[in-house]
Amino acid sequence: MSAASCLLTEHQFLCSICLDVFTDPVSTPCGHNFCKACISQHWDTKVPYQCPNCKKLFHTRPEMLVNTFISEMAAQFRQSAQQKASSSSSEQHVVKPGEVPCDACTGTRLKALKSCLVCLESYCETHLEPHLTKKGLKRHQLIDPVENLEGRMCVKHDKLLGLFCKTDQVCVCMLCTVLDHKTHDVVPLKEGYEGKKAELGKTEAEIQQMIQKRRLKIQEMNGSVELSKEGADREIADGVQVFTALKESVERSQAELIDTIKEKQRETEEQAEGFIKQLEQEVSELQKRSSEVEQLSRSEDQLHLLQSFTSLNAAPPTKNWTEVRVRPPSYEGTVRRALIKVQETLSQLLAEVELKRVQQYEVELTLDSDTAHPELILSDDGKQVKHSGERKVKKVKMPLKCNLQSFNVCKSVLAKQSFSSRRFYYEVQVKGGTDCNLGVARESIKRKGNITLTPGNGFWTIGLRAGNKFYACADPDIRLSLKSQPEKVGVFVDYEEGLISFYDVDAAALIYSFTGCCFKEKLYPCFSIPENLVGLFSLSNINIDPLIITPVDHT
Repeated sequence: MSAASCLLTEHQFLCSICLDVFTDPVSTPCGHNFCKACISQHWDTKVPYQCPNCKKLFHTRPEMLVNTFISEMAAQFRQSAQQKASSSSSEQHVVKPGEVPCDACTGTRLKALKSCLVCLESYCETHLEPHLTKKGLKRHQLIDPVENLEGRMCVKHDKLLGLFCKTDQVCVCMLCTVLDHKTHDVVPLKEGYEGKKAELGKTEAEIQQMIQKRRLKIQEMNGSVELSKEGADREIADGVQVFTALKESVERSQAELIDTIKEKQRETEEQAEGFIKQLEQEVSELQKRSSEVEQLSRSEDQLHLLQSFTSLNAAPPTKNWTEVRVRPPSYEGTVRRALIKVQETLSQLLAEVELKRVQQYEVELTLDSDTAHPELILSDDGKQVKHSGERKVKKVKMPLKCNLQSFNVCKSVLAKQSFSSRRFYYEVQVKGGTDCNLGVARESIKRKGNITLTPGNGFWTIGLRAGNKFYACADPDIRLSLKSQPEKVGVFVDYEEGLISFYDVDAAALIYSFTGCCFKEKLYPCFSIPENLVGLFSLSNINIDPLIITPVDHT
């Protein structure tokens, strides 16, 4: 039997109903073998009785007897298969959570390699072999292992879901297309799969784009938080500096107040002590005279009294104390003056903090020679401008070179850089009493002919003139009161807030602010030399020291 079994294959001992090695094999009158339980269950539901293999009909249910020979051979093959499965278990993976198990395995279930859409079962390598070798089973459709194979069958017609209805967006079987989806747009499952996969690819790309945008937004927010933290740290440091200086100023003013009051009290005490000392001296002398008078008045010697009386008439000199007063000093206004001094210190500290705050918006500027009036001279680096000291007279036959961007009457020049949002700040050195106008101008300003530098014409500037004459160029001009001629002017613009402020940098003082402005176009830093000065026939009085765009000294 051992030799014979070597010539037989496992397929000869498989039940064609359960596709497994025979269990209690029985033979039909037509000579085919089945598991006793399988054929019995088959005939319990099938009438008339028919052989599952050759389709032979039996008028009566055949009596089935166990085939002992086949039973012994099947037992050997089952044992051999178990040993083979045991020996190859190291090569075949035992099913793990999340993996599809083999439905045919008994005992330890192995990982399924394929699922059959006909049998609606999943098989490991061993139990998959009949589907790869047996003629009838080779026609079955195998797919990668999946769970819930019943879900791939049409619940209405018990047929494989092999088509996709694009109209209703559902998977259907062949019968569905004839009945319920007759007029619908139905395509093969593969075509529907590829279409949806393309949509998923597009959706995935959109999702990735959304993810990227949100990551960029996260970076932006983290950057904003970092900037906020830096700003908070800077504000805290500035606040500590201001309040430390303010505290020192208050303590200093308090000490000065106390010293002033004590000094007045000391002077009062010294004056009173001087008066008291004089009074005590006079009292002492008067008491001495009183004693002499009293002694003489007791004398019984008539001659002695008369002779001594004359000397008593010469009374010691005394001061008239009627109008003499020790008046308590007045402390009226002492505390107020001390507080005013503290307030001035506070105002100065606040001005310094404000200047330091706007200086952080410093921008790099370069003068644009294309916009400069012909009589202005610009440095090679574009940081300085001054008047040439010469007057170029425009002739009819030989006109100055025409440049649409340049000023031809107003002695002005713009910066190359423009700004249409946020904030910016720059500083200009006007040392030497340079006569000038500084500020900003909008892009659409008039550049030809006489121009008045007012907000109505698109200019926001201040005018600095020799002799401590300062103006905010409005309509009309606003005279500014400054303690001294600034040597360096800072210009700050907050585009969104409509604010333009000018600062005396060295004094850390606000010169003037244009507020409530409405900007709708680009702004250019603007530098001008007053028309009334350069228009004179004699230019000997013009201060030609240059205006210099300087970097901010943050120290």
